Amino acid sequence: MSKLTVFKLAALTTLVASLVACGSLAPDYQRPAAPVPAQFPLATNANSAKAAVADLPWQTFFADARLQQLIQIALDNNRDLRVALLNVEQAKTQVDSHNADRWPTVYAGAGLSRGTASDGSTGSTFTAGLSIPATLAYEVDLFGRLHSLSDAAFAQYLATTQAGRAAQISLVGAVASSYFALQADSALLDLAQQTLATRDDSLKLIQLRFDQGASSQLDLSQAQSLLQAARVSVAQSTRQRLLDVNALNLLLGQAAPVALTAAGTQAPVQLAELPVGLSSEVLLRRPDVLQAEQQLLAAHANIGAARAAFFPKIFLSTSVGSVSNQLEGLFKDGSFAWSIGPQLLLPIFDAGRNEANLAAAKAAREVAVAQYEKAIQSAFREVADALAGRATLGEQYQAQQAQTRSEAERARLTELRFKNGASSYLEVLDAQRSLFAAQQAELQLAALVQQNLATLYRVLGGGWTPAQTTP
Repeated sequence: MSKLTVFKLAALTTLVASLVACGSLAPDYQRPAAPVPAQFPLATNANSAKAAVADLPWQTFFADARLQQLIQIALDNNRDLRVALLNVEQAKTQVDSHNADRWPTVYAGAGLSRGTASDGSTGSTFTAGLSIPATLAYEVDLFGRLHSLSDAAFAQYLATTQAGRAAQISLVGAVASSYFALQADSALLDLAQQTLATRDDSLKLIQLRFDQGASSQLDLSQAQSLLQAARVSVAQSTRQRLLDVNALNLLLGQAAPVALTAAGTQAPVQLAELPVGLSSEVLLRRPDVLQAEQQLLAAHANIGAARAAFFPKIFLSTSVGSVSNQLEGLFKDGSFAWSIGPQLLLPIFDAGRNEANLAAAKAAREVAVAQYEKAIQSAFREVADALAGRATLGEQYQAQQAQTRSEAERARLTELRFKNGASSYLEVLDAQRSLFAAQQAELQLAALVQQNLATLYRVLGGGWTPAQTTP
C-alpha cells in the first residue's frame, strides 16, 4: 500500500468519524405553559404596549444626568455584577471544552526504542509521526452523547448570560431606589432643621411671655418638648442620610462623588412614563425567566446524554509516521508506518448505574420545569405588586399634598388666633405637630412614587433586548 493511499485512508477515517454524530436522544422540547393569568391586574390595552418596556434603555428612562452618572459608576465597579459577568466567561470556557470533546485530539510525537535482537545484536528504532493515543481515543458520537453534553453546556452558558443581565438590571434599579431614598432623607433632614429653627424661635417667644406672666408653665413645657422632638427628628434624619450614602457607596463599588450626594444638592428626578397596557407575555423576556428556561433546556439535553449511555460506544485510536534505525534517516529513508485501532464497548452489566443516571436526569428536568414555572409566577407577582403601587400611590400622594396644604392653612390660622388671644398655645402646638407630620409623609410618598416607577421598569425587564445567540 502506498503512502498516498494510507494518508487518504486515514483522512477519510477521521472525516467519517467526525461526521457520524448526527442525532440526539434528548426529548423534544416544548415550553411549559405559563401558570399565570394572561393579563396583569390593573393593566389595560395590552396589545398597544406589548414588550415596549423591555426595549426602553435605562439611559432613556433615567434621564437625569446625576443619576445616569451614578448608575454608570455602579456598572463599572460593582463587585456583585463583576462576579456575575466573570461567571459568564467561565461558562463560555465550559462550552468550548465540551465542543472540543466532539473532535479528535491529535498528538505529534517521537520515540526511541533500543533492544537486543534474536541474533544477539543490539539496535535502535526511531519513530516520529502523528497519533490519537489509545488512552485518549476519539469517541465516535453515534448516538449523540457528546452532542447532548455540548448542548447542555451551551444552555447553561446562556442561562449564566441571562443571570448576568438580570444582575445588571437589578443593579440599575437598586442604584435608582437608593438615590431616591437619599433624596427623600435629605429633604426630610432639611425639613427637620427648618422645623427646629422655627420651634427654637417659638420657645424663645414663650419663654419671654412666661417671664412676663403672660404664659403658663404648661405652655413653656410644651414648647420645650416640641423643640426636643424636632432635635430628635434632626438626629434621626442625619443618621438615616448617612446610612443611605453608605448603601449607595456599596452599590457603586466606590465612594459616591460628593457633588452628587452632598446635602442640599438633591432636586426632583424626572422619569419617563411607562406604557399602561401590559400582557403577561412580557415576562418571557425577563432575564431571570430566560435563565430558568435555559436551565430547563440543559436538563433536556442531559436526558439525551443519559439515554445514549445505554448504547454502544465506539472509540478510535490511530497513528501514522516514519520508522528508521538511524535518527538522521528518519525523515529521509525511514519506513512509513501506520495503525488504526477501533474499539466497541457495549454496556452489559453496570449494576443499574445507567438506569439511575437516566432517572436522575428525568427528575432534574421536572425540577427545572417547576423552577421555570416558579420564576414566571414570582415575576408575575412582582409586576402585579408594582402595578398595584402605581394605581394607588399617585392618588395617595395627591391626597397627601392636599392634606399638607390644609394643615399649613390650619397652622397659620391657629397661630393668628393665638396672637389675637382667641386660641390657646396648646392648639398652636397641635397644629404645628400635624403640619410637620404631613410634610414628612408627603416627602416620603414622593420618594415612594419614584421608587415604584423604577421598580416597575425593573420587574418588566426594562433596558434589555436579548441578543440572538447560536451554538
